[in-house]
Amino acid sequence: MGRYAALVDLCPLGLMLSSQRRIVACNERFAALFGYTQAELLGQSLAMLYPSEDEFVRIGERGRQVMTDKGAYQDERLMKRRDGLLQWFRVHGHAAELVDPFGTACWVFEPLAAGADASRLTPREREILAGMSRGHTAKEAAKALGLSPRTVEKLRAGLRAKFGAHNAVELMSRVSGLPG
Repeated sequence: MGRYAALVDLCPLGLMLSSQRRIVACNERFAALFGYTQAELLGQSLAMLYPSEDEFVRIGERGRQVMTDKGAYQDERLMKRRDGLLQWFRVHGHAAELVDPFGTACWVFEPLAAGADASRLTPREREILAGMSRGHTAKEAAKALGLSPRTVEKLRAGLRAKFGAHNAVELMSRVSGLPG
């Protein structure tokens, strides 16, 4: 078993096991992505890695619903590093049991290039961008966030103006750091 544990640390992605949204194990890559040591993260609430407590709660509830139905969840989101900077990640999670998806879960974190200064984004703008990265329409995003489709459209227009983008594709390219 020790040989396999050492191999887990060779994984180029961040791997983490959680129980009730607390970190019970992680590889060195996961800790390094967030600017911590493995020992500093063990036993800690995942809330410390979210930009705000509100986002920890909202993303958690959304994830719990999907994992209860499917056993797995994935999204792209901004997470907070130790130095306070925000980093985009593609996150995949799998629950050990559907009846209690946060009882024990395995998570993979893949860092994404970021071209936009995430500190310029409000929590609501981060949610809108996360929905856009999942391909949600304004109606789908509105339903998921408890907003009107018109409010989502206004937020998207504001984001396009903020980043000088003419359309949604250009906006996502600029925010993600991809050439546009």
